[in-house]
This record gives sequence, structure tokens and C-alpha cells, in this order.
Amino acid sequence: MNNSRMLYIWIFLFPCILRTSASRDTLALTQSIQDGDTLISAGGIFEVGFFSPEPSTNRYLGVWYRNVSPLTVVWVANRETPLQNNSGVLKVNEKGVLVLLNGSNNSVWSSNRSSKAVNKPIAWILDSGNLVVKNGQDSKENQFLWQSFDYPCDKFLLGGMKLGWDLVTGQEIFLSSWKSPDDPAKGEYSLRIHPMGYPQLFKFKGPVKKYRVGSWNGVAFTGLPTHQLTQQHKYKFLFDEKQVYFECEILDRSMISIYTLTPLGLGQVSVWIRQTRSWKVLSTGEQDECENYALCGAYSICNMDGNLPACECLKGYVPKFPEQWNISYWVNGCVPRNESKCNSSDTYGFWRYTDMKLPDTSSSWFSKTMNLDECRNSCLENCSCTAYASLDIRNGGSGCLLWFHELLDTRKFFEWGQDFYIKVPVSELGIEEECSSEDSQYQVAIDGNGTKKKLIVIVVGIIVGVIIFGLITCVWTALHRKRGVERIIYKNYENILRKEDTDLPTFDLAIIAKATRNFSSSNKLGEGGFGPVYKAHDDHPPSQTPNETTTGKP
Repeated sequence: MNNSRMLYIWIFLFPCILRTSASRDTLALTQSIQDGDTLISAGGIFEVGFFSPEPSTNRYLGVWYRNVSPLTVVWVANRETPLQNNSGVLKVNEKGVLVLLNGSNNSVWSSNRSSKAVNKPIAWILDSGNLVVKNGQDSKENQFLWQSFDYPCDKFLLGGMKLGWDLVTGQEIFLSSWKSPDDPAKGEYSLRIHPMGYPQLFKFKGPVKKYRVGSWNGVAFTGLPTHQLTQQHKYKFLFDEKQVYFECEILDRSMISIYTLTPLGLGQVSVWIRQTRSWKVLSTGEQDECENYALCGAYSICNMDGNLPACECLKGYVPKFPEQWNISYWVNGCVPRNESKCNSSDTYGFWRYTDMKLPDTSSSWFSKTMNLDECRNSCLENCSCTAYASLDIRNGGSGCLLWFHELLDTRKFFEWGQDFYIKVPVSELGIEEECSSEDSQYQVAIDGNGTKKKLIVIVVGIIVGVIIFGLITCVWTALHRKRGVERIIYKNYENILRKEDTDLPTFDLAIIAKATRNFSSSNKLGEGGFGPVYKAHDDHPPSQTPNETTTGKP
């Protein structure tokens, strides 16, 4: 009776025991996962096991969200080598390598072997969705022998994953699309960091660049709409001599969001809505045709005119083939209106564009310490420099980006973007003297010798100013001296006249009356403007010389 009761109890508890054993999050050396078994992360968020993407019957080892429907797979191990039946088994060996075996006990897929020392390795699924292999006795975080996050598929989990390069080992972490919705093999599209020049995020179709997300400006990639950045995420760009990585940290752990590179090459950002238990697509990445890489060719800007793209040459540039340009075939781009000879007599300025997606930085040079003025001067001093901009737009801007040779894949935005400055001859700016106002569209009219010519212009200006001032002073002094001389001459003339007046003889009226015989009419000689004129007789003694005198009667 007791044996029968124990048998009933065992039969009742056996399924529960099986479920409990299947709910483990680790896989040890002596354990395995068969088709139908799973590992479940500690928080019950992710699950590891075998699946078939409908309508395919092929079996794959993968990681998916546990309580999300439809099935959302975030990582696939044997994406290139599917199992044809349910015979698959996953084990971890003593070397710390995950091995997937088929029914014939042949290896279908295996993880890479670590160069680190291995001691009782275990496989472990984390709540981040990262399937890792670590030493069983190692309690340190992130000390992994291997991790699936280093080998992503089509999903970028916004919280823990990263894209980029280990510049020491040369290992690249990038996304690659599925071939089709039911085939997780590598498709045509990939999303990866391009490390040439100043690193950028690109989407490729095979080896061809299809879409450039852009370079990092301290806030986001220059081609990424800033209004799509959410407060639930913290974006990071790590770049030094050892690494270049982009990663995203989730600040709200209750939120589930992913980026998917679809088989058609679309980049979808989706969030899980718990209330409706469904995915909501927030963005598909590309906005319009201007997102096609270098649609307008070199030295041009792509701008959307309604639903159609429109291309225009940068300031100082003209279509390379006008006939093609006029029929909206822009791929050959633009060329300088006047080819620079880089001689010392050339004078250059800068034309400022605002709200822009910066050009391709593959052939750029950068500095994290220079300011914008130093950046401008460096561009002036280098004949091959074609444009410059701030490296980091935070806190008013810092750092320096210099472009050399062709400017590619530039576009105009309306709600975001940043400033950049192209170098053109001053003749293209329509100015002949320097203008450095931050509010103007054009800046700086200086030749290739930079500050030397600027100094010469300033010195010459000062000298000319001094000469003009001296001439004005001399003329003013001369005029005042002339007026002084005229006043002196006039006074001397008055004095002479007074002196001459004082030398004339004066006569008493009685003497004059006697000499004219009392103004006799017989002595009257005539009459003028001063009155009648009389002849006077001198009645002086003989000893005196007689004088004949005329006088006017008042």
C-alpha cells in the first residue's frame, strides 16, 4: 500500500521535477540540451533552445524572448548549417567550447576557443540575452571565455550589445540580415562601423555602401534624426587607440526594444507594448531617397523637394556634366568652378551651411583637443583641405574635423543637423575683404599663407590711415597759417594808411579863406564829388617858396 502511494506521488511530481530542471540558466560539463529542452535566464526574460522559423522545418539553436509572441529570435548559432530533424544536442566541453551535435554525433556548429585559462567552464544565459561561456568558479562580471554578443545576427539589443572593432585583435562586431524571413543564414545587408578616417556607421549591401548613418557628434550619428532618440536609452561611442564601439544602454529596464536589420535592408526600431502584447515599430531608419549613399555625387547637397530628391552643387562648384545634371542624373556630382592652384596669391574664404548631415569622413582628419578657430586655421594652411566642422557639438562645440579631397553624401535637414564650412575662393563669396561674423554665411577672406597675409593687410591699412591723417593735418595747418598772414598784411596796410594820413599838412580855416579871397568865384576852378575846388594864393614872405594849393569846400 505504501509502495503504491509512493508511486502515485512520484508520477504526480515527475512533470514538475522535469519543469524545474528545465528552468535552469546554466549548462555544465556533464549536462546537455536536447531538442525540446531550454535554458531560461534568471529573470525569465530570455530562453535558449531549438526552433524552426515558419514555414521552414529546419531546426536551429537560438535565443529568443520568452514571453513575447510571435516568436522573436535575437540570436542564431547554426544559421548557416541548419539541422534537418530534432536530433540536435548542445554541450560545453572541457576546453570551454560550445558544441552543437547532430543525430550522427557530428559537430554542426561550435563556438570559438578562448585564449584564456579554462577551469570547469559553464554556459550561461543572461537577462540581457547574452549567451556566455565562463569559468564556473569565476565570480567576476564580464569575464567571459566566449559570448554571443560578439557574434550578433540581425538584432541589436538596445541594452548591452555593441557594434565596432577591437583595434588590437582586429575583431569586428557587426549586424547581418537574415536571407529571408524563414532562413536565418547571412543575407545581403550588414550594419557596421567603418574605421577609416573618423569612424562612421554604414549599412552595406554586399560590399557596396547603401546608407551612411554618419559619424558620431557627441549626441548621435550625424544622419540619425535626433527626435527619434528616446530618454529611455543612453547612447555611447567609445573610441581610442584600442577600440571603436557604439553601444546603447537601457535606462528603463522594464522596456523591451530592439533594432532589426530586415532581409530587405530596412532598419527597424521596435518596442514591445505590454498592454497590447505586440511590437510597435518606431522607426524604419531611412527617411527618403536622399539616404541613398552619395546620390548626388561629389561636392553636392541632397535636399528633398516634396517627395522627390533634388541635388545642388556646393558653393563655388558647378555640375561636372551639365547635360546629365539637367535630366536629374546626378551621380557624377560637381567640380570646382575655378580649379585651385594652391599658390600664395590665392585668397580663400569659408561658406557656412547649417542643419546638415556632415559629409563622409572616410578621408578626414580629426582632433579632440582643437577648437573651431584652430580648426579653421588648420584648413586654411593645408592646400588639400576642403571643409571643416566641430567634432563634438555638445557645450557649444569642441574638437575638429577636416575633410580632404571629395565631399560626399551631404544632405540638408530641417529639424536637426549641424554646421560645417566649405573652403572656396573669396571671388565665389562675392566679397573682397574679411568678414568673420558668426551670423554670416561666409567667413574669412585669407589666402593660403593664413595669418601672414592678414597681418600685412592690417599693417598696410594702418600706414595708409596715418598718411591720410597727416595730409589732412598739413592742409588744415596751411589754411590757418594763410589766414594768419592775411590778417597781419591787412593790419600793416591799415597802419601804413594811417601813417600816410598823418604826413599830410593841415591849415587853419582863416588861412584858407584868405588864400582863396574868401572863396571868391573868380578863384573857383570847378566842382566834383567832394564839392567845389578853389585856387589858393600863397602870401608867404619871399623867403618861402610859393605853393599853389587846391582845396575842397565842404
